[in-house]
Amino acid sequence: MPRKRLPEEPESHERWLMSYADFITLLFAFFVVMYAISQVNESKYRVLSDSLVQAFQNPSRLPDAESPSNSPRSIVGQEQGGIIGPAPGSPRDEAAMRAMMARMRELGAELSTMLDPLVKEGLVRVSETRRGLVIEINASVLFRSGQSSLEPAATKTLAEVARVLARTGGAIAVEGHTDNVPISTPAFASNWELSASRAAVVVRLFVETGIAASRLTAIGHADNQPIEPGDAPEARARNRRVAVIIQAEPEPGQAQQPRPTDVPASGGDPRK
Repeated sequence: MPRKRLPEEPESHERWLMSYADFITLLFAFFVVMYAISQVNESKYRVLSDSLVQAFQNPSRLPDAESPSNSPRSIVGQEQGGIIGPAPGSPRDEAAMRAMMARMRELGAELSTMLDPLVKEGLVRVSETRRGLVIEINASVLFRSGQSSLEPAATKTLAEVARVLARTGGAIAVEGHTDNVPISTPAFASNWELSASRAAVVVRLFVETGIAASRLTAIGHADNQPIEPGDAPEARARNRRVAVIIQAEPEPGQAQQPRPTDVPASGGDPRK
């Protein structure tokens, strides 16, 4: 007898719903992830950014893995731009940050008033950056061309600045910058030596005026960080400068992060 033929199942026209449901689920998961990563804790991000910058600038300040005090919990509140403070995100942390910013603005206003004639001539610029309060002084105010000896008028001006900074706390970095014209003299074999020597001269004056040497660092960048690109005389004159970077000072009653003995840096020249 012939085998009985089973009836065929009717063709489904709704199989597309499975693919559509998978697509909608993935799309929903995508938007959930995008929303989650958009919620950034600004204070924690700032602390992480500053810590990474300092770690790469000064590897010797990285925490010792064998030290019991450097557990993950204790490190969270340690370094905020080189200052020991409360854990980020807390009300005390936000209040301390606002107080620091207010003090830095007051310091910037005092220095701007002191240097007002030079500021109006475009020879000095005082600004607030993520690195701290920055005073940029055109090299023509401080030195003769190709020299690292301070001019008498510059010595007086820098001494007044140093007396103001001596009343503050926090680390101070002095950075020397040159233009892109190579130099080769018996005193300076290259722009590295010239920029480092100029920074070191300013640091030495600061120490003689009363700023603790442990707060100071001298750095030479040669012509590697121009602020005006090009070979025009105006651009070169703008790039010849000394920058004094004042980091935020610690809150009263808080200790500053320990710093190793500072030595003048020449931006990579092994002879410095």
